[in-house]
Order: sequence, then C-alpha cells, then structure tokens
Amino acid sequence: MSKTLPSVESDVTQMIERLRSGDVRALARAVSLVENDAPSATEVLSTCFPFSGRALRIGVTGAPGVGKSTIVDKLARHYRGAGVTVGVIAVDPTSPFTGGAILGDRIRMQENLGDPGFYVRSMATRGSLGGLARTTADVASVIEASGKDVILIETVGVGQDEIDIVRLSDVTIVVLVPGMGDDVQSLKAGIMEIADLFVVNKADREGADRVEKEVRAMQSLATSHGDWIPPVVKTIASTGEGIDRLTDAIAQMKQWLEADGRLEVRRRKYWRERITEMMRNALMRELREHGLSDVELDALAERVASKQEDPYRLVPELVARVVRA
Repeated sequence: MSKTLPSVESDVTQMIERLRSGDVRALARAVSLVENDAPSATEVLSTCFPFSGRALRIGVTGAPGVGKSTIVDKLARHYRGAGVTVGVIAVDPTSPFTGGAILGDRIRMQENLGDPGFYVRSMATRGSLGGLARTTADVASVIEASGKDVILIETVGVGQDEIDIVRLSDVTIVVLVPGMGDDVQSLKAGIMEIADLFVVNKADREGADRVEKEVRAMQSLATSHGDWIPPVVKTIASTGEGIDRLTDAIAQMKQWLEADGRLEVRRRKYWRERITEMMRNALMRELREHGLSDVELDALAERVASKQEDPYRLVPELVARVVRA
C-alpha cells in the first residue's frame, strides 16, 4: 500500500497539471473520477481545491420546458464572444449521456471549433433530489480548477424541489414562461426566495407582461436578498433577444455581491452546509466500512418498522460504533 500511494498522488498531480494547462482530456478524466467516486477522487479534489473558487457560478433553474438549455447556450456563446472562458454542467434526470439540445449543441461547438475556453459536462442525478447530482459541487470545483471564468449550471427542472442550486451558485436565475398555467403556483412554492434574477422567457407569447407583473408584485417575499431586488428580464432565447440585458443584470448582481463582502458571506454559508454534508457522507462511509452492510440496514429497517427496535436509541449506537473504531 505504501509503495502504490505515492504513485497515485504523482499520477493525480500530473493530471491536474495537464488540466491546468488546458488539456481537455485531463479535465474530462478528472471529472469522471470525481463523478464516479473513484478511489482517487478525494486526491483529485484536494489537489484542485487551491485553484477553485475564482469562477462566478451561475445556476439556471425552472420547470421543464421553459427554455433553460437555450438560455444556457446563449449565455455561453455571449461570454465566449467576450473572451470569457466558460464551463457548463447540465444535470440530467436519468442518464449522463442522453441527448437534448444542451449536450448536443455544446459537444458540437467544442469539437468543431476546438475551443479550449469552453467545456461542457452532462451529469446524471442518479436518484438525488433537489435538481442536482450528488457530485455536482465537486465537478464544478474541478472545472473551476481548469481556469474557467464562469460556470453555468443547469438543473434538471423538477420545479418546487429545485433548492440545492441556491447553495451552489453565486447567482441563481429562475426561468419562467407565460402560458404554462403554473407561473403563479411556482411563485407561491418558494421560488421567490431562491431567485437572484428572474427571466421571463418566450416573451413573445401572450401573457409575458402578466407574468412579469406578478413577479414584481411579489418581490416583497424575497426577504433573503437584503437590499437586492431581483430584476425581471424578458427574453426570447431562441433568437437571442434579451440575452444582453440578462448578462448586464448578472454583472450588476456580481458587483452587488462583491461589495461589503457579500460574496464571501454567501460562500462561507455554502461551505458550512457543504462541510456538514461531507461529514454526513463520510460517517455513512465509515459505518459501511465497519460492518453496516445493506443486508444489516434492511434488517434494522424491518425491526424498526415492526417496533422491535427504537430508532432514537439505535442511531446513536451506530454512530458510537464508528467512534469506538
């Protein structure tokens, strides 16, 4: 074991060096190791960590069919046209290899243009709730370490459960469209609290003005943003109309975050929650390494369900098993 560890560390270090120099294959390899929770994933993340945190993370969320993929595509094109390097993470509800415009368009763009300033990754949720895959945050850190200036993260689009993105992103964009019949319901479902910016897409449709008015009428619910009032931007993403206004609003939000240390406060809050999540995952991993197999977990669940076991006494005993080990 002691003879192979330095080799692993050396391989990872070389891979990250290539990643940092713009090697797209090295970046893809590092992302795959992290996404698949490979044995070297922790070493990859630890090596990338000093180079992460510089990019602006922009989350794009909203119900299916609102045009999130098109908006992400137009934003990526806008930023690349301005010389800003871009990474895109598209979270898919089933498979990391399914089609859709976001994956197909970006792979074609990357392959045809050979653009070293652009990278896209499609991820599967693999059963995770909240609109993101379990390793989305880690993948974002790896892409950041490659030197990208902006990370665009498109969520699955599961509606009311789309809450994890607000923790991961510096700027959260909620996309709405007129005529879907759920715009008012979405606003009442807590969307107001997570949005830094609202986009009313497909604004050429009837009812776009009504959606904008409803959002503005409920701005008082967005109490978590302090003196920042989330702007409402109307777009027709299919033609690119309104994308300039959207990027201007993002830039204004970035300036607001950078003033008075707001971005640092937001990221400290993120890391507090992230560390808690990491400890929870590490605890479960330790429990499994110390004998809590799926078979035993099923047996314990059966005993609790039949009232033969008290879960409030059982869980502390399981935790104590790790502590004693």
